[in-house]
Amino acid sequence: MLIALTGCGSAAPQELLVRPGIEVLLEDSTHLIAGRRVGILTNQTGIDRSGTSDVRRLLDAGAQVTAILSPEHGIRGVLDQEHIDHDVDSATGIRVYSLYRDGRVRAPTPEMLREVDVVLADLQDIGARPYTFINAVLLTMRAAAAEGVAVLVLDRPNPIGGVQVQGPVLDTAFTSSIGMLPVALRHGMTLGELARFGNDRLAIGADLTVVPAAGWSRDRWFDETGLPWVRPSPSMPDLESATHYPGLVLFEATNLSVGRGTPVAFQVVGAPWLEAAAVVRLMGPVDGAQVSDTVVRPESPPDGKYADQAIPAVRFRVTDRRRYDPVAAATALLAAVLELHADSLTVLEARLARLAGTDALWTRLAEGASAATIALEWREALEAFAAVREGYLLY
Repeated sequence: MLIALTGCGSAAPQELLVRPGIEVLLEDSTHLIAGRRVGILTNQTGIDRSGTSDVRRLLDAGAQVTAILSPEHGIRGVLDQEHIDHDVDSATGIRVYSLYRDGRVRAPTPEMLREVDVVLADLQDIGARPYTFINAVLLTMRAAAAEGVAVLVLDRPNPIGGVQVQGPVLDTAFTSSIGMLPVALRHGMTLGELARFGNDRLAIGADLTVVPAAGWSRDRWFDETGLPWVRPSPSMPDLESATHYPGLVLFEATNLSVGRGTPVAFQVVGAPWLEAAAVVRLMGPVDGAQVSDTVVRPESPPDGKYADQAIPAVRFRVTDRRRYDPVAAATALLAAVLELHADSLTVLEARLARLAGTDALWTRLAEGASAATIALEWREALEAFAAVREGYLLY
């Protein structure tokens, strides 16, 4: 269900500003939580335009907030570890239940939902399938449906836009905790749209309402919304990193660093043995991006790769984000590294298949197929997905 918006018009120069779902809820649709005990799945990205947290906004509005659920990286988004325990929110004294206690996203238990009538979900997704926040929402929806608890998704813009759909579509044989939905690697959907898609396609059956982000259109990127950027996770420093993430995340399944522990995480790929300049030459030009060789030094990287070593790396910088395909660029980079460094490159094939959503990517590279050929082979599934997703889009 999508709620009707009221009072969404605004005079210039405010017309380009986006109101996130929390503001729409509290300014236009408080009847959705009136008289109900509220649980909220959120983290540091659950804020209004001024930076005030959802929890504070809800409490100030008189809402009865009885539980907070936190996803990967914890309620403050600063933890990059396999086990995050339950806690108490120091600002409000409300119990915080971690959904990331054993290294993977889990669903809330009946006990966590015992004093909850409606769960609000407000998390800033970044537009790529492996980002775990949507899986936390889907598992929460499933648990809520079993307990007769309603779910409201407080929507936010897709920071890298909602137009481009790129990369392989998940083969359901590779469904995992980093990919529950048969969507493209870069899906071009918001969290609310993904929740609608998942509620239907996974037959979750949740009592779901999406509170949309007012004023957002699919062609607008995050820096065009007027919303403050808050790191959704420790290694997602800015919009540049988010733009490359749908492709460079694939290198998490290799023995190359993606720059965790540096200010340019997911903008670089490096290793001590990498001949970065030669790789860049072999790749050739990348449409919509500048590619160059550089050196980075990961400091206490959470993935443990090349800590405190100066390592050669390939650096990506977007020059035309509406033409840039980060998945195709990453595939070209992986092909070049494989050609130049077959003896040094290590690929965890099962993990790569989970990240890509298919084992065909590595199989075709190992067979010698070019990156351009592989990208063309995604086209039919992408077109089919783009047609299916139309039924779930809200903007």
